[in-house]
Amino acid sequence: MTKSARIGITTSYADGLQSLDAHYAQAVAAAGGLPIIAPLFEREETARAFAAQLDGLIITGGPGITRGLIGALPPDLPAVDDRRDRSDALIFRAMANRPFLGICYGMQFANAMAGGDIYGDAQAQASADVHSAERGAGEHLIQIEPDSRLGAIIGAQHLMTNSHHIQALAKLGEGLRATARAADGVIEAIESLDGCVMGLQFHPERMLDRALPLFQDLVMRASS
Repeated sequence: MTKSARIGITTSYADGLQSLDAHYAQAVAAAGGLPIIAPLFEREETARAFAAQLDGLIITGGPGITRGLIGALPPDLPAVDDRRDRSDALIFRAMANRPFLGICYGMQFANAMAGGDIYGDAQAQASADVHSAERGAGEHLIQIEPDSRLGAIIGAQHLMTNSHHIQALAKLGEGLRATARAADGVIEAIESLDGCVMGLQFHPERMLDRALPLFQDLVMRASS
């Protein structure tokens, strides 16, 4: 029997409580992977020991990124808890050079870890369209680079996606390229030049009718 790829999934953290939207684990399972929920890490040794049990990693959505932040976060976007930020950094570094999928906050986090910058509020700072459903945005179309891994997975140069972010990438981190953009120029997907990192600004776990192949790709990469 073939062993399922073990995909670590990070969690949200606030007021002493860890939490995870069930859609993430369901998406990994639907793609044939084994979802493994990550604890919060305080020590590098613990993160490395946990990473040794994994084949791939997802850093999930969350609150406002503060790493590489340009400007202030708006009142309707709370800052990430310092404990989650530290924990995410530990497991991200421990999983270096292994398959990674960053979703919304997770994409922004990976970009920041590579030295990139992010707007606190893209609508206010970069004249971007509204990209947050909480501010009234609906689904929107993204343009995908034809020579990207994302394009190969989706099999098209356009994808209708959901809208759940206030921040947006301002400067790409080292070794990353933008592989999809919204009509207003906001970066909607990134990939690393070495093929390990994929980041998505939208939430594919909530649109599996169109986006399940993205999780299948992660599981496939993690199984190699």
